[in-house]
Amino acid sequence: MTYVGDAPPSYDAEPTSLPMADPAALEDLVPDTVLDGARHGGLTLRAASVRGDSARYRGEVRRDALLTARFGVGDRALVLVAVATGARATPAGQRAASAACRWIAQAVGRSAARLAEDIREGRRADLRAGLQRLTDRSLGRLRATARVEGWSSGGDEATLRCLLLPADPDCRTRVFFGVGDGGLYRLRDGDWQDLEPRPAGPSAQPGELTLDLGITTPPSPYEPAPEPPREPFRFRTCVARPGDRLLMCAAGLSDPLGGEPALLAHLGRRWAAPEPPGLAGFLADVQVRVKGYADDRTAAAVWEA
Repeated sequence: MTYVGDAPPSYDAEPTSLPMADPAALEDLVPDTVLDGARHGGLTLRAASVRGDSARYRGEVRRDALLTARFGVGDRALVLVAVATGARATPAGQRAASAACRWIAQAVGRSAARLAEDIREGRRADLRAGLQRLTDRSLGRLRATARVEGWSSGGDEATLRCLLLPADPDCRTRVFFGVGDGGLYRLRDGDWQDLEPRPAGPSAQPGELTLDLGITTPPSPYEPAPEPPREPFRFRTCVARPGDRLLMCAAGLSDPLGGEPALLAHLGRRWAAPEPPGLAGFLADVQVRVKGYADDRTAAAVWEA
């Protein structure tokens, strides 16, 4: 299997141990790899999620989840790609990631007609507010379920990153939104551009004065303990040009893309061809190995005609 960098990774290039199965919880088993693709209007979609080398070696389940869905028909259709990564500290990370993808898809599907109209009409503020509300509700539902089911890791149970792609060939707007780390890149005219939204850090509200003397305040017996700070909402719209390639990925791929420039260069060469790769070719691209990076890899890429 192809690798970039000075030396090959230490782990085997192919799966070794299967995850341990519980006869009473076979629904928790997930395949090593999932692969999907589509063509709508002027765009071609490729998406893949692959168990990391470390998880393959240890016989652990893939913690990343991937969901692709089309809502509506014809030029009015809206395509959603959702990518989530479960928390590392809990064995139920994949369950949480799958639930995050499923619940955001349900929420987007119910509002698909309005969202598609907002995208076509360029109502960016409405889009941001609506998608943040849908994301907050979906992740709030996930946190509540995690507490009831015992999945909770004491914080955010999963990252969630999404693309909304109108099937209308006359609408070139692409919408990214989500919560948590990962990457958003565009290959245009042979050059990679980092489009990842950089959320602002927490700040005091107008009229507030924040003073930190480094003194630990004991918890009050009269108030519930505060929850850990939540990841900020990320949102970006971009207008595609013919020939663009848009790549959204979870942290398992964005980390080696940021840490090993040869990986971006390799993908740039691979994706410079006029036609998008087939499903098998895209899977091979996502799996290009880099020593020191062994997490799950999940990515969705869009080729613009």
